[in-house]
Amino acid sequence: MKRFEAIFVALNGLALIAILSAMPVIVGANIALRYLTGHSLQWADEAARYLMIWMTFGGAGLALRLGGHVAITNLQDALPGVAQKVLRAAIVAGLLVFFGFMVDVGIDYAQRMQFQVTPAMRIPFIYIYAAMPVGFALLIIHLLLIARPLIMAGTYKRPDSDDVGDLSRPDAQNG
Repeated sequence: MKRFEAIFVALNGLALIAILSAMPVIVGANIALRYLTGHSLQWADEAARYLMIWMTFGGAGLALRLGGHVAITNLQDALPGVAQKVLRAAIVAGLLVFFGFMVDVGIDYAQRMQFQVTPAMRIPFIYIYAAMPVGFALLIIHLLLIARPLIMAGTYKRPDSDDVGDLSRPDAQNG
């Protein structure tokens, strides 16, 4: 399972690196062409926008697994140990239900948009809106992979270690 997790996280990260790398190349080429030739790529802004959408949904799972999303922990911190675990388990269950619902909504929405095409690139919008169900499916997988340490100890995986570290402590965030 750890091998699957490592491969999954690495592939997710590589996809994000590819998307993030393509964006400045496209925008930079557009700026250079506009400056040097007086003509620009009509599709460059649209491509960068759609890559940003894919990067946002694709990166949400990695942010989740590192504790990068906003969290208010006052109630959890006020509860005794067992109640904290129950609360965290309820939160994980609620997130799984919500993420599953959003996958379903995203699929429905993407299918509704399949016959419309983007203005400049003329590709079907289904490829753009597919970012939503794919991103939420990635969130489900990431959440399932971190659920046990999150529920049991309220910890997240540290980005620089295979060990589980508590990111709520300032000394753990700096390594």
